[in-house]
Amino acid sequence: MKTILHKADTRGHANHGWLNSFHTFSFAGYYDPQRTHFGVLRVLNDDTVAGGMGFGAHPHDNMEIISIPTSGDLEHQDSMGNKQVIKQGDVQVMSAGTGITHSEKNKNHDKEVKFFQIWVFPNKKNVAPRYDQKNFSAADKHNKLLTVVSPLGSADGGVQIHQDAWFSLGKLDKDFAVSYQLKNKNNGVYAFVIEGEVTINGEKLSRRDGLGITETEQLNILADSAAELLLMEVPV
Repeated sequence: MKTILHKADTRGHANHGWLNSFHTFSFAGYYDPQRTHFGVLRVLNDDTVAGGMGFGAHPHDNMEIISIPTSGDLEHQDSMGNKQVIKQGDVQVMSAGTGITHSEKNKNHDKEVKFFQIWVFPNKKNVAPRYDQKNFSAADKHNKLLTVVSPLGSADGGVQIHQDAWFSLGKLDKDFAVSYQLKNKNNGVYAFVIEGEVTINGEKLSRRDGLGITETEQLNILADSAAELLLMEVPV
């Protein structure tokens, strides 16, 4: 087993006033040659957007873009004609494919919106752009690792991306133990602690820490406190 640890306080950081963003991997003005990606996982941004503010219309292509809000309401519009609001419990995916333009803004003027934006390199280029979102309740994730993103989409219970990658979310009680079996032993897993403290294969992690794990077929996870965890199994 090989691991790479990214403590929360080592992330890149940019505060633009309306946007406060922490970057696990190199992004925009933050560049670290040792932290450009983990396999096909290219971006993991921890974003807070001020009331009424947001990202104007901008283009993407050939990237799988996943958004996971943790509080507030994020309004999405795109060139496919979608206009949706995503909120806590939702997982949104946008396959940019041949090209798409979209905007994201805080729907509310009186409170922040917080969300994770995650980019994954696709396994197929120039596909037709597509959009999907699905809601997962806290009960769905209680003391289990629930698949929320997968290559098969609804057949696996999650939203679909063009990559042999699986994302799982778990809300774990203190002292709860669970194991994760990799779908493909050649993949790696990037574990990100949303809240709380966990121990994964002997490595203690705290809030917003990230741990990349390769050359193993199983993760053994213990919640050292009440915790919320995101696992991203990706080709490496």
